Amino acid sequence: MAADWRVALVTGGGRGIGLGISRRLASEGWRLAICGVRPEAAVAETLEDLRRLGPEVAYFQADIARTEDHGPLVDGIRRQFGGLHALVNNAGVAPLERADILEAGEESFDRLMGINLRGPYFLTQRVARLMAEQGPSDSGWRGCVVFVTSISATVASVNRGDYCLSKAGLAMAARLWAVRLAEFGIPVYEVRPGVIRTDMTAAVTEKYDRLFAEGLALEHRWGTPEDVGAAVAALLRGDLPYATGQVVTVDGGLTVPVL
Repeated sequence: MAADWRVALVTGGGRGIGLGISRRLASEGWRLAICGVRPEAAVAETLEDLRRLGPEVAYFQADIARTEDHGPLVDGIRRQFGGLHALVNNAGVAPLERADILEAGEESFDRLMGINLRGPYFLTQRVARLMAEQGPSDSGWRGCVVFVTSISATVASVNRGDYCLSKAGLAMAARLWAVRLAEFGIPVYEVRPGVIRTDMTAAVTEKYDRLFAEGLALEHRWGTPEDVGAAVAALLRGDLPYATGQVVTVDGGLTVPVL
């Protein structure tokens, strides 16, 4: 099926990495469903920019952490577009404050697990059921699921333990769903960004400017949302066949072991 007839849901697709993904997909002709917690009026300018790039963009206010929002979200997409071909589980948050794991509290832990792990896990369940229904009824249908995680899935940061655990869990969720959805011919991938310049990392700009200058990564620069968007678009296009369950790391070589 041609890309201009395909529909992708990008959670948190109105800012940061999610916006980089949305821009790339829109420019390649995808019809976009974007969800976020902000009212639509707060993202109106962003939506207009995306509509200038692509054929159709719809915004749904939904909190991924609230599973009761998942049904209305998926039903709304189905009414608007008639179906769904791709899910990009991108929405996620950082800790409200960085706290040593000797001192960190339960509130932050529960918040991150709800948004970063529990929410996308159960949203994928909901979307997977829809995709399993669509496949047999449409010979041209082709599905795909992408989980956007972080190098923090494997790189330990003791002042962000809750974040690391949420991303490690999400990495396993990607693998689990790859196994479960294989029978339906739906590939599932994990995209694992490194240090990406977004509003989430704005507070540590000076720190990482210095670290990149000192050789933190093989490529001496910040990653961008556009870098991640290019990787996600390639997966949704089907440019990496016969590779379901695999991890695509977009970190400029930061996690390459070097002697």
